Amino acid sequence: MASNIGMMDGAYFVGRSEILAWINSTLHLNLSKVEEACSGAVHCQLMDSVHPGMVPMHKVNFDAKNEYEMIQNYKVLQDVFNKLKITKHIEVSKLVKGRPLDNLEFMQWMKRYCDSVNGGGLYNYDPVERREASRGGKEASKKSAAQQCTTKWSTAAPRPPSSHARRNNNDVSSSLNPSNVSAKSQSKPSMALAAYEEQITELKLSVDSLEKERDFYFGKLRDIEILCQNPKIEGSPVVAAIKRILYAIEDDHDASVTEALSPISEISEEKGSFETQKRKNMLDIDADAAGVTTSSQRQRLSEASDVHCGASPLTSY
Repeated sequence: MASNIGMMDGAYFVGRSEILAWINSTLHLNLSKVEEACSGAVHCQLMDSVHPGMVPMHKVNFDAKNEYEMIQNYKVLQDVFNKLKITKHIEVSKLVKGRPLDNLEFMQWMKRYCDSVNGGGLYNYDPVERREASRGGKEASKKSAAQQCTTKWSTAAPRPPSSHARRNNNDVSSSLNPSNVSAKSQSKPSMALAAYEEQITELKLSVDSLEKERDFYFGKLRDIEILCQNPKIEGSPVVAAIKRILYAIEDDHDASVTEALSPISEISEEKGSFETQKRKNMLDIDADAAGVTTSSQRQRLSEASDVHCGASPLTSY
């Protein structure tokens, strides 16, 4: 089930442009950014599109601007999840802030889920009519329709004139109509503005990714701190060294690390001195044994010489 997909699933590698195209085509909207759906109303209608009648659209607010209004939409979405027994956790506190990365990940999951229901096919679903039952739904539909008309008008290509007429028009426009020059000059700032907005979006995504990485490593440090507070190992020199490193101030970090590692080095030195003393004692024992052996041999030699050199009662005759 799509409610249990992992973070490495292919659903989380779908791009923003594909997600936006899917939302706009499914709900007849004209969103330009994924974070514009942070109010939760779009998510509710996406669930309504795959489960018609399951979402109480009269409780959905497409005109939600404040966080408490957005939270009400997510409560409606959570109720729908509970009815359908979907175990997906909704991080409302992150989504309502409008951060691009969080909203993109949740919308990627939404697309995967909607595609898994009936193969993603919609049957006789009118998103505009269903949206009219919601608060602010009519205004959202009108706004989207107006933006679509503007986009179609701006992208409509005029019929190319003949070469002779084009030369005459260029001559006349250059001499009598200087507005073309101003229009060209205005198109350059608009392109630059679009490029800046793209850079800002990429920077927001990068910041969100760094914040998640920071939270991940902070959780690891917190686990180490809790482990060091265990009464069974709290008195260990290694635990004391780890605590000094964890609680070190930035200015005294090097000194604290050196001081923290000193108990470990002392243990190593004590162990080394113990091994040295042990080896010394073993050498002394070997030397004493060798001395005893040498003295016993000398004693036997001296006794033998006494036998040969001493007077014997047999040699007197």
